[in-house]
Amino acid sequence: MTSSAHSPFKIGYARVSTTNQDEALQIDALQQAQVDRVFIDRASGSVQDRPGLTSALECARPGDSLVVWRLDRLGRSLRHLIDVVRDLEQRGVALVSLTEQIDTSTPSGRLVFHVFGALARFERELCADRWLLTWRRAGHPGCCSPALPKGQRKVRVRRRGQSSERVRRFPDLLNE
Repeated sequence: MTSSAHSPFKIGYARVSTTNQDEALQIDALQQAQVDRVFIDRASGSVQDRPGLTSALECARPGDSLVVWRLDRLGRSLRHLIDVVRDLEQRGVALVSLTEQIDTSTPSGRLVFHVFGALARFERELCADRWLLTWRRAGHPGCCSPALPKGQRKVRVRRRGQSSERVRRFPDLLNE
């Protein structure tokens, strides 16, 4: 008799940023957590193409747990991390971070993770406010157009002594 029920699986994921780094510490911690399988990437966290992470996510089924040594090993950024966890949550897969002791299969683990997400959003908004204030204090009056999506914000710029206005993408102004 075959059963269609799926036994929960613990899927480990480890990442090191360079080929000179050793993933042994992460692998040892994952093995102590008794993961069933480990996927490894040797790439910077900012790299989008991480075949180990892709395979780990594809392997995960409802009821499984994705186990990482530390949260920063999983996400390219906090935004990416939140997106990954949201996707896992929708698929019925928990995230367990050994170092931070977060387990999103529990109410307290979900609460802690969502507080992290709220703090990240708060920090992004504070950073944008500080940047705009600094820009204005430097003598560059202008405003961000709130009607555009976040990644598409534009700033009207009129520098002292210039009569013409230029419209530039918000991130481009940070590189001046």
